[in-house]
Amino acid sequence: MKSKKLSPLAVYLVCAAAIVLLLAADQYTKSLAVQYLKDQPSIELIPGVLELFYLENRGMAFGLLQDQYWLFAMMTVLFLIVMVIVFYKLPKTRRFLPLFAVLTVLTAGAVGNFYDRFLNHYVVDFIYVSLINFPVFNVADIYVTVSVAVFLLLYLLYYKDEDFAFLHKNAKKEESDG
Repeated sequence: MKSKKLSPLAVYLVCAAAIVLLLAADQYTKSLAVQYLKDQPSIELIPGVLELFYLENRGMAFGLLQDQYWLFAMMTVLFLIVMVIVFYKLPKTRRFLPLFAVLTVLTAGAVGNFYDRFLNHYVVDFIYVSLINFPVFNVADIYVTVSVAVFLLLYLLYYKDEDFAFLHKNAKKEESDG
């Protein structure tokens, strides 16, 4: 079953606009955290469950690799190069719209935290699930976590291995040979 082709320009513009909006939301929430939470006691939203707590994270997830700014910068630049290649190669059809959405959200999360690291050498975290003593996180972290979870579900339940043939170096050659 052939999936309807979409305009590549339209797909790219929608993804770019979504990334900008998601980044704006992430940066806005972080600016609110700096304005209202920095040097202040935490704010309990749901007592014993959820708090707003200001933290400057100089590491990555769960505080790992503290003060490794250049490593994070290189990893993010490499990730963004891979994302540009995947966005370019990804078939512009309705079947792949869920994957475009997931990669858009994932990219926004990566760029949101990279932006903080680039400007400040740390990421502003402010959401704390005290019920399970989960590490403090931010909106960009939510983007990354949710998009990875949705990608895994899509990979396991929606896409087939052959749907990812476009990623192979010789995908165009193989298609024309067949």
